[in-house]
Amino acid sequence: MIKPTREAGEIPFWEAKKLDEMTPSEWESLCDGCGKCCLHKLQDEDTDFVYYTSVACRLLDCESCSCKDYPNRTQHIPDCVQLSLENVETLSWMPSTCAYRLISEQKELPDWHPLVTGRSDSTIMAGMSIKGLVISEDDAHPDLTRYIVKWPA
Repeated sequence: MIKPTREAGEIPFWEAKKLDEMTPSEWESLCDGCGKCCLHKLQDEDTDFVYYTSVACRLLDCESCSCKDYPNRTQHIPDCVQLSLENVETLSWMPSTCAYRLISEQKELPDWHPLVTGRSDSTIMAGMSIKGLVISEDDAHPDLTRYIVKWPA
């Protein structure tokens, strides 16, 4: 279970710090576990518009919405995007509810975010995760255009 860092009258770190001021553990705790960033996306060559699909990376556990091998994911999936200070503001395909995006845009975390609720399952309980909505790429047809969805963004 995630415990909120807020003491009475204390400003939580995600409101008090900018992304570049956070410790590695604070940075990692920003992830709400929605799994949306692990969905395959298709980009229109003419417009650059990014379409989400309901097909998840083969390393994503579609029930828990967590990576099966997070520490080694880039070894298994070479094009897995590792979020960093250098790229967080340039990844326009990140979901609008992503804490990294929200904080970089100086916005508040949603009230269902695990850091706010203190519960690691609050994203799933609020219906804000991909749980029950996706399939693994191992089970998908090669034509990903069959799986384009509108809900994640």
